[in-house]
Amino acid sequence: MTQLQDKVALITGGESGIGLASAKLFVREGAKVVLVGIDQAALEAAEKEIGSEHALAVVADVTDSAAVAAAVTAGVEKFGPLDVVFSNAGISGAVAKIPDYPEDVFARTLAVHIGGAFHVLKHSLPRMNDGGSVIITSSVVGLVGFGDLSAYVAAKHGQVGLMRSAAKECAPRRIRVNTLHPGPTSTPFQDDIEMTATGKSQADAARDFDAMIPLGRHTTVDEIAQAALYLASDASAMVTSSTFAIDGGMSG
Repeated sequence: MTQLQDKVALITGGESGIGLASAKLFVREGAKVVLVGIDQAALEAAEKEIGSEHALAVVADVTDSAAVAAAVTAGVEKFGPLDVVFSNAGISGAVAKIPDYPEDVFARTLAVHIGGAFHVLKHSLPRMNDGGSVIITSSVVGLVGFGDLSAYVAAKHGQVGLMRSAAKECAPRRIRVNTLHPGPTSTPFQDDIEMTATGKSQADAARDFDAMIPLGRHTTVDEIAQAALYLASDASAMVTSSTFAIDGGMSG
């Protein structure tokens, strides 16, 4: 028996990176997946790669409440009530000192991470089976602070507060709610953050970040997917309101 046999999972930011790696692993473990994102071409490619019998791609911006509601409805209509909700969509924001930080970028970063996670919970919780699992992708910066990333750091801390509130609300239904806190992970999203922060090439910036990680290297998307699988599966049946770090010791 596989770990997610006959389960239905909705994954935002599902067209690439951590979201897509998790979707593929979840399907191998017996799940059906609803992939939600903003890149239609990448979503369609992901659905084709996984197979339409196992995956449904839906375009939706998580800052748009009505679009999220429609995506949830589409997923439930195809595969049935949700068992796993993986709120994973995100943007990096800007790299700047607070006095110079663009106000519109600050607001947009919070809207995607906190507002987006709120919309996902708001519309998916009523369509979830009891005993399910909600995972919100935060970050190592949701546990510790870094300068020049005020919007991203604030947003990722804010997701932890949302998670803790949701975990208490959902406990009577045995729905667990946890945040996942990756450290630097080898993705184009992280490459962009590192190059912007350091002003260096991708390889040189990655080496600088490796030096900040006690275990000495970036995490891979497949390692993050394995952590998500644990939180999604019954193996974590007594894990809720937790901040699950997979960051090579960076937040310790």
